[in-house]
Amino acid sequence: MRDGDPERITQGGPVSRPAARETLLGGVYSLAAYLLWGAFPLYFLALRPTGPWEVVAWRVGLSLVFCAIAITVLRAWPALARVVRQGRLLALTALAGTLIMVNWTTYLIGTLSGHVIETSLGYFINPIVTVLLGVLVLRERLRPAQWAAIGIAVAAVLVIVLGYGQVPWIALVLAFSFGLYGLVKKQIGPSVDALSGLALESAWMTPVAIAILVGVQATTGITFGSVGPLHTVLLAMAGVITAIPLLFFAAGTRRAPLSLVGLLQFVTPILQFVIAVAILHEEMTFERWIGFGLVWVALVVLTIDSLTAARSARARAAAA
Repeated sequence: MRDGDPERITQGGPVSRPAARETLLGGVYSLAAYLLWGAFPLYFLALRPTGPWEVVAWRVGLSLVFCAIAITVLRAWPALARVVRQGRLLALTALAGTLIMVNWTTYLIGTLSGHVIETSLGYFINPIVTVLLGVLVLRERLRPAQWAAIGIAVAAVLVIVLGYGQVPWIALVLAFSFGLYGLVKKQIGPSVDALSGLALESAWMTPVAIAILVGVQATTGITFGSVGPLHTVLLAMAGVITAIPLLFFAAGTRRAPLSLVGLLQFVTPILQFVIAVAILHEEMTFERWIGFGLVWVALVVLTIDSLTAARSARARAAAA
């Protein structure tokens, strides 16, 4: 931490006013990102009759266009060039791009096929999947409460499978793809800023997006520009709609404590769940209520454990 940083605190003293403002601003940025992500079902449903494959292709391509414009306006090409010269970072951004495109495609398939409840389940269990991936990939040691949360979450999925008669594959693919995406971004770290990262991830996936558009044109036909002016404008905004919450999120995580960001992340699946049940009137069977209830219990256990561990870590640091 450098002298003059807003986050600086006095030795043994309370958080300074600039640091408090930065924390508040980080919370606002993070909340804005999660609210936008939570409202995504309404935006993507407004793009009908465009199918999920065409939407994800435009989303990738237009995100790249948005990033190119933003990088030009902000004169951030040198930062991007520094990343391009590093082979390891380039490879990691390619992997991140692949994972986020899998996530986007699965999310759009779920949303546009009437499975918004299942997409919300995916983002509810994502924090638990992230903890599990820490064990499987990073060989992290879990606390008993974390193991309990994982066990409860597994029981929830089994209840849904047995009661609903099918594996919630949309939820599982969303949770694991985003969890793996987070692991890759963790490996990238602060070496790549949010705008350069999104630009490179979009650039890697643009050839795939072009191939998808060629396939869509050859089968059902591309809908862009053929449905109506409002539809065209909404679809053209896919790049902006994709990039803005990601940039808000990046700005928020740089300023707010991870404990606050972790608590706010539940805004997205809660909002998606409310939209699915109250506005879209998707069916919530008894088995689904039990499964979701178990997931929520697991999240409560995980959140309490995370907050307790963070408080203990701060106390040890203060004592040292």
